[in-house]
Amino acid sequence: MKFSHHAFIVSLVGLSLATAQATRAQETPAAPAQAASAPATASSAASGVTSQAPASAATTPSAAPSSSATPASTTAGSTTPPSTAPVAPVVQVTPPTATSAATPVAGAVQTIPGMPAVIDPKNIYSETISGKISPAIKDDLARVYVPNLRGNSVSVIDPATFKVVDTFKVGRSPQHVVPSWDLRTLWVTNNAEGSNDGSLTPIDPRTGKPGPAVTVDDPYNMYFTPDGKYAIVVAEAHERLDFRDPHTMALIGSVEAPQCKGINHADFSIDGRYAIFTCEFGGYLAKIDTVNRSLIGYLKLSKGGMPQDILTAPDGHKFYIADMHADGVFAVDGDSFKETGFIPTGPGTHGEYPSRDGKFMYVANRGSHRIHGPRHSPGSVSVIDFATDKVVKTWPIPGGGSPDMGNVSADGKLLWLSGRFDDVAYAINTETGDVKKIPVGAEPHGLTVWPQPGRYSVGHTGILR
Repeated sequence: MKFSHHAFIVSLVGLSLATAQATRAQETPAAPAQAASAPATASSAASGVTSQAPASAATTPSAAPSSSATPASTTAGSTTPPSTAPVAPVVQVTPPTATSAATPVAGAVQTIPGMPAVIDPKNIYSETISGKISPAIKDDLARVYVPNLRGNSVSVIDPATFKVVDTFKVGRSPQHVVPSWDLRTLWVTNNAEGSNDGSLTPIDPRTGKPGPAVTVDDPYNMYFTPDGKYAIVVAEAHERLDFRDPHTMALIGSVEAPQCKGINHADFSIDGRYAIFTCEFGGYLAKIDTVNRSLIGYLKLSKGGMPQDILTAPDGHKFYIADMHADGVFAVDGDSFKETGFIPTGPGTHGEYPSRDGKFMYVANRGSHRIHGPRHSPGSVSVIDFATDKVVKTWPIPGGGSPDMGNVSADGKLLWLSGRFDDVAYAINTETGDVKKIPVGAEPHGLTVWPQPGRYSVGHTGILR
């Protein structure tokens, strides 16, 4: 659901960057010298960048605990191509150190210590099906929380009536509403674009009311490690991931990712050992060791150049990456960190959400390649079958629109998405594709639906497992 701070390559990206720079006052870094990309067909395995990972150790404030290990490194494992026919080589990733692995359990996924067990290794979303609401949140208000980026506010929708029942002010530039790991707080990430007064506003989901804001530097987005040990604040403008206490938000340590321009969205492997982050302005992915808090390496996508949302497949090993300029979804094997395919969807491919039964992925196509696109763009939602990686349905937004970020209702019957350029929220029937539009504030972004089934949240707009 996204947008961030730096830009790159091709004329389309250049056009988007001009707008992004005006809004975020970021500078355009030079493309890494080692990035060599080659054209690839829609289904071809892609390539990456030949380099060692930058020396981006997990930096730690003197008052906080130090990182447990130095960063893992990458090595260039591909052969040197003939100079007359350059190709983009693949990143070879050094596996995380032994401290990243939990004690083996026969017949079970070996998760990192403290992470809840994986119930079904074939479907990491098995505990998020309809009816599996945690007892801890069963009495929370049924609401849709919509952050209005230009309105500095949150609109609260009653999904029973499709009416806005409350609007409250938050910090500057609210980007996403993020459920905490323990499901007890909804955090509004106010990254204060172009300034230094970022904050997190907590919402009590029992009452739907906000509490006092917590000062946090540049919180564009936020995630939680699957063991619940850290909140990961995505400091997009600084090309940095800040690992914080998940309750107090006190800074524990940081991981620099200087080649990941516009770092913003992420998802986690089945065992919690690593996360993959998208780099919006440059066409890269960054792989992070979540236990040792270190950068493992980068992968350059084969085309497009503006990756947005990322979603782990039900098997917990494949990752799907929406690319706003490629107009489709890349498939990447997370363990080997190699591109394995591409699925065309629609213009401005942006957000990704699993269906409640874990069989389909809803892909929001924002309808424009621009960061600030026009109203009534040719936006749509593509439905991809996880089993075949094929688009089985496409739902255009009637009259045009700009579907962006959101989530699925607890019963799976509605897909809620923000209408980024149209100042509305969409409630889309997941059987028919019929759309209801609810007016909200200025430039709605990463809305969340609450409550949702699941045991714990890894962040964003509600990635539960």
